[in-house]
Amino acid sequence: MRVVATAGHVDHGKSALVRALTGMEPDRYEEERRRGLTLDLGFVWTRLEADGAGDGDVDGDGDGGEHLAFVDVPGHERFVATMLAGVGPVPAVLFVVAADQGWQPQSEEHLAILDALGVRHAVLAVTRSDLADPEPVRADAVERMAATSLGAVPSVAVSAVTGAGLDELRAELARMARALPVPPADADVRLWLDRAFTVRGHGTVVTGTLGAGTLRVGDRLVTADGAQPLRVRGLQCLQRDVDAVGGVARVAVNVHGAADDRLRRGQVLLTPGRWLTADVVDVRVAPVPAADLPREVTLHIGTAAVPVTVRPLGPDTARLTLRRALPLRVGDRAVLREPGGSRTPCGVTVLDVRPPRLARRGAARARAAELAALTGRPDGAAELRRRRLVRRPDLLAMGVPPPAGPVAGDWLADPDHWTGLRERLAVEVRRYAERHPLEPGLPTEAARRLLGLPDRCLVDALAAAPGTVPLRQHQGRLYGPGAARPVLPPPVRAAVDAVLGDLARAPFRAPEADRLAELGLNRKALAAAVAAGELLRVGDGIVLPPGADARAAAVLRRLPQPFTLSEARRALDTTRRVAVPLLEFLDARGYTERVDDRRRRCRPAAHPATETHPATRGRAESRRRTETRGRAETEA
Repeated sequence: MRVVATAGHVDHGKSALVRALTGMEPDRYEEERRRGLTLDLGFVWTRLEADGAGDGDVDGDGDGGEHLAFVDVPGHERFVATMLAGVGPVPAVLFVVAADQGWQPQSEEHLAILDALGVRHAVLAVTRSDLADPEPVRADAVERMAATSLGAVPSVAVSAVTGAGLDELRAELARMARALPVPPADADVRLWLDRAFTVRGHGTVVTGTLGAGTLRVGDRLVTADGAQPLRVRGLQCLQRDVDAVGGVARVAVNVHGAADDRLRRGQVLLTPGRWLTADVVDVRVAPVPAADLPREVTLHIGTAAVPVTVRPLGPDTARLTLRRALPLRVGDRAVLREPGGSRTPCGVTVLDVRPPRLARRGAARARAAELAALTGRPDGAAELRRRRLVRRPDLLAMGVPPPAGPVAGDWLADPDHWTGLRERLAVEVRRYAERHPLEPGLPTEAARRLLGLPDRCLVDALAAAPGTVPLRQHQGRLYGPGAARPVLPPPVRAAVDAVLGDLARAPFRAPEADRLAELGLNRKALAAAVAAGELLRVGDGIVLPPGADARAAAVLRRLPQPFTLSEARRALDTTRRVAVPLLEFLDARGYTERVDDRRRRCRPAAHPATETHPATRGRAESRRRTETRGRAETEA
């Protein structure tokens, strides 16, 4: 299917022309037909055969030519907002000028609107050619349209009364339809609503022009305000029930959900999780200079009309603050129009849907310079250079294709910025090690704050990334080369030597808390000594000489197997305070294992690293996790 909107001055025969082309009545209301004046949007369609002839067949069986749907818009100056709702989502136009009246004020405003929207596909129909010579009007209209985004357009002189020129017009419409781009079927759905009504037995039905993507029965959709999801209960296309329909197409959607009774023209249905709504956007405006725009105007996009406040930034760039957030993407085209139409409509190209705040002096001037370089065409690499870090789903929701894969999780990074972050991280790790010799590892969370990163996974990725300075992660800390172990200051070194001197006489009689306090070994100093490999911690506040675990296992192997806690304590010449955590430590290391609630035995393996018994591995791993948590708490 292809969808075309009409455009042109009031009473130039737009409705009569599409009625003659389709055999269907576009005016839905009795008052419209009685007054001969279109007041609201009308929707009719026909099928164009390969040769352009229309048979009016609407059975939708897919045979023959392609269906062409028309959105018939009002031409009166009081209904320009309705006209904008009709042409906003439509990629092509049938522009109508009457031979007996020529170019009129609404012809000019409708053309300005189409130019502002960047519409590039059109056919000109000069109607009422049976009442006046169409050639002067045709030449004038073609010249005017050539100066806009429409460019050189084909034109046909027609008469809806006599039927003259209708076949030629169908042929031109068929050629235009074939030239229209085919939107991707897998695109994210953004369905601007032009009607919403209730059908007894079915509930809420909405209609609109589906510009891209595919709608299916059973789909979940959301509105821009983030209300509860709506379920698609049914679909119709050209009055036929369908299970799925792809854009471009006129669709009627039967929706069900908590907010379905609040739907109306100007609202939008979206693919969940794929769109960002914006109430502040930076745009390029044309042809009116940004400084000449009124402060308060209305933004028209799709079928929505939202009041906005304009803040000029550069000669042709401005910041718009919307009264209602809309799902916008980079490159979207819209129209700024002052209510009443006293000024020429202004075209808008969306440049940024997540612009930075302008809080500092000179920020607006700097932002204008940045916007001057933007084209409005989505550019992933350029967007990354500006944003430095952005989540991939957010970039896609802005309408910008990612230029490369994520660096961590779903985070994308500008390559130069990423390299700079890696270098800064190495500097911060070295600086922290110099300032904290007892705990030289920079905590990951501290690194995240220092670099101003939004996610800790980025720190992990930076640490693993190649760089001039290698970094190592261990237990939530980052170490540079040569900083894996703490450097003990002289007072701590002396205190550790004193402890080792005490233990030389009784290697399994760990010093009491009072002795450690006397030597000045607080929890932080003890943790540093353990991390440096100068002491072995077997429990909370229980430290022994390095290698005490292997020596204890050697002593216990000489006991009759199995043995009790009391027998082990006497063999090791220590206290219960030390023996209990030491035996648990030996269990975790695989030196010993429990026989029952009271007894243990030494394991037969020559070295705990060679032991492979699954149950013991599980207990050892559990013990190691407990020890790691204890060490982390001590260091904290």
